[in-house]
Amino acid sequence: MTDKLILGTYTKRESKGIYSIELNTETKQLGNLKHEASLGSPTYLDGSEDYSLLFSVTKKDNGTGGIASFKQSDSGEYELVDEWLEEGAPPCYVAYDEDKGLLYTANYHKGEVAVIKVSDKGKLELLDKSVHSGRSAHENQDGPHAHYFDLTPDKKYLVACDLGTDQVYTYSLTENNELTEVAVFETAPGTGPRHIAFHPDQAVAYVFGELSSEVLTLSYDSEYGSFSHLQTVSSIPEDHTAFNGGAAIRVSSDGRFVYASNRGHDSIAIFSINVDGTLTLNDYVPTEGEIPRDFNLDPTESYVVVGHQDTDNLTLFERDASDGSLTLLQKDVYAPEVICVQFV
Repeated sequence: MTDKLILGTYTKRESKGIYSIELNTETKQLGNLKHEASLGSPTYLDGSEDYSLLFSVTKKDNGTGGIASFKQSDSGEYELVDEWLEEGAPPCYVAYDEDKGLLYTANYHKGEVAVIKVSDKGKLELLDKSVHSGRSAHENQDGPHAHYFDLTPDKKYLVACDLGTDQVYTYSLTENNELTEVAVFETAPGTGPRHIAFHPDQAVAYVFGELSSEVLTLSYDSEYGSFSHLQTVSSIPEDHTAFNGGAAIRVSSDGRFVYASNRGHDSIAIFSINVDGTLTLNDYVPTEGEIPRDFNLDPTESYVVVGHQDTDNLTLFERDASDGSLTLLQKDVYAPEVICVQFV
């Protein structure tokens, strides 16, 4: 059996845009890298359930940035449908709400989140945006830096992580698709909340602090969309004093394990989830590359694929669902400047 992955990249060196690669689960190997679309720094991607619609961040040479939409042709090729562009830096995150035909984006440099309408033909139209304000203690927190914007699992709210203000915002969406702020959670100064991942069964969420290299366990109140702090744990060893930046975070669908990638320590931290939703560190696994910006579990959660920004390689691990451990299968699989890893 073969699974397909879509890869988002920077295009600063060798990459030409969006790529795909295949995971053969019989041979347990990655292969058949394919260039899918030419685009400037498509750093984050999402798509419809079957990925016949694909949405990507895009950066233009003329100083504009935004989102591009693609449709898959009968021959399987991705064809550009539309681009929503604005002056300045592009978003760093995009998520597709297929039920409502909406895109949710976060813009790091502008410190804002936005809602974009997707027509039946893939045309894009801005509906609303919210601009954050504030700053915090770290030198990289001179202003707001929104890094994540997506639905809560109950689909009642939208949650935004702002690395620059040390805040997690909760929004509701009106019938007219306008954003209304309903709650704000404050992390400790210098945390730099980058991404959030929810437990599949419990009212618990996990926020990864890029600047502090810490995972925060938060209790989620679905009635009010609010969060409260339960626990903070480090994603790196105490003796690691060199640079590290927290990156991606994933929760296994059985609700037993959390995985978090470290850029600098170049590892994946593996945590067991306790009965109350808090975490216990199990292990650190080297990712066999530099700056593991993103990783993902395959649909069966038997494998983990890690993408590296600086060493242009993918790493494949086999995952043991009983104890959450990762066993190296393959490294040095060429894929240029990988920033985003999505299974189709």
